[in-house]
Formats: sequence, C-alpha cells, structure tokens
Amino acid sequence: MAKERVLITGAAGFLGSHLCDRFLKDGFEVVGMDNLITGTLTNIEHLFQNEHFQFYHHDVSKFVHVSGKLDYILHFASPASPIDYLKIPIQTLKVGSLGTHNLLGLAKSKKARMLIASTSEVYGDPLVHPQTEEYFGNVNPVGPRGVYDEAKRFQEAMTMAYHTFHGLETRIVRIFNTYGPRMRLNDGRVLPAFIGQALRGEDLTVFGDGSQTRSFCYVDDLIEGIVRLLMSDYAQPVNIGNPDEISIRDFAEEIIQLTGTSQKVIYKPLPQDDPMQRQPDITKAREILGWEPQVSRSEGLKITYDYFKSLPEERLFEKEYNTFEKYIKR
Repeated sequence: MAKERVLITGAAGFLGSHLCDRFLKDGFEVVGMDNLITGTLTNIEHLFQNEHFQFYHHDVSKFVHVSGKLDYILHFASPASPIDYLKIPIQTLKVGSLGTHNLLGLAKSKKARMLIASTSEVYGDPLVHPQTEEYFGNVNPVGPRGVYDEAKRFQEAMTMAYHTFHGLETRIVRIFNTYGPRMRLNDGRVLPAFIGQALRGEDLTVFGDGSQTRSFCYVDDLIEGIVRLLMSDYAQPVNIGNPDEISIRDFAEEIIQLTGTSQKVIYKPLPQDDPMQRQPDITKAREILGWEPQVSRSEGLKITYDYFKSLPEERLFEKEYNTFEKYIKR
C-alpha cells in the first residue's frame, strides 16, 4: 500500500521542521517547501538523505505546483516573530493571503485535507481571559503588528470559505507561544531573547513592567496537538497551547535561575499593541482531540537551554540568524 503524502510549507522553520520529523517518523512521504526567507536549511539538513523526503525551494505566494498525489497540506509558511514581520511586512501579508489562496487551490485540485497554522495573535490584546475560540479579538489592523495579525485572520476566513463553499476538508489550529530546539536565538521572541541574553552575559530586557503574561507550550506537545487536529473531523478553529500562565517578569527570573547567571532584569517601554495577556482555553482540544500538554515548563526549558548552549559561540552574537535580507525589495 502506497504511503500517504503530505506537503509542509515553512518546512525549514522552527515548527515546520519538527512537523517534517514527525510525519516521516509516522511513515508518510513528506514534501517540504520553503523560500528560506526566515527558515534555514540547518533545521532539515538531516532529512536530505531520507528517500521519503523531498524539498522544494519555493515561495508559496507564487503559483504552487507539486506533481503526484497529496493527501494532506500543512501551511506553516509565514514569518512569526516581530523582528521578521516588522522588517518584511508585505511578504508577511502575501504569504497569509496569496499563499493561502494558492495552497487552498492546490488542496482542492488534489482533493487533499489542508490545515493552516493560525495564531493566538488573532485575539490581539484580548479583553477576554483566558481566550476561547469564540472570542473575536481586539486587533488594531493598522498598528505595527497588524500585518501579521490580519494576515492570519484573513487566512482563517479564506480557509473557512473554501470549506463552506467548495466542501474542502480544512483544519485551523490557533497556536499559542511555543518553544523548543531550532528556535532562532535572536528572532525577537521572549524565550530565545532571554536565553540568548543570559548566554551572552547580558542583562535580561523586559518590556513594560513585566506584568504582561504568556503561556509557553513545548514543541513536542504542540506537534502532537496539530497531528490530532489534522486527523480529526473538526473544522472550526482549535486553540493549541499550554494554559500554564506566567508573567514576563517572573519568567525572566526563571531563566536567570535556569542559566545560573548573575544578570539583572532591566525594563524598557512596552511596544505598541503588545498583548498584556496570553492564556489559551484548551477545553475544545481536551474534549475533541483528547489532547493536553504533557511536558512541564521546567522540563522543556532545560531541553531548550541545553540546545542553545550546544550552538557554536558565533551564533550567540548574530543579531538575526536568518537569510531574509537578500529577499527584501526596497
């Protein structure tokens, strides 16, 4: 019997590369696609000798063609950190709109089931806490984060339109803060930023007074939730994240304790539209998917810290470990 075949966009990114690993482990043929604007081949170089893995260097904002059958498409191509989407706002909007449209068309032609990676950012700076899937959000469409937030909100709308109008099998995962090996050390997200500063002997930078909260989910837990959602028969959005909420100020102290460093915490002004609260309500994930996080924050942080410690020293001082500058059209 022929193996099922899955296309994973954003395959060279943090989450995309872990998805490639998981589907290969589960016996699928995997087609990875990435334009390397923020991803890096380092994340998937271990897969190139695998006969069940193919890689396409391609921008999904342009027409997407993949020969042969496809059973599933997972759309994870998108800048996901503030450093990225503030520097490449047009590309961020295009991958969420044109890229999603292209892939939905591909899914329709291949009769494939498609899952899109949405985000807790669709809730904006929430007025409801914790955030349920029924909450419509509090988003500033013309603020600095709007290019990412609205790209993801449009992506959800386009996906649901294909589901209702064309009868396409679709799934929508709303991903909350996730961490683990293969994160870019200096991509602007709070966890790698703190660990990078600790490893470099710098003080840890907290924006605002540190009372804002986040909820961190270890990557293996997230991947398990995504796979369960893909294989379910539920088409509405589902939150996947860890509801163990912590303030940024307390989280900085946890990182200092973890790394055994003597740095202090310094405070800088809070960026515009930065969410003050993030905590997923995962009732749907528990009831529909039988999923909840298994890895504690202390366990996951140790694995992640050991990964970052193992990186070559020069990586610690790179301001932006990616390759997108050459793609930016001024």
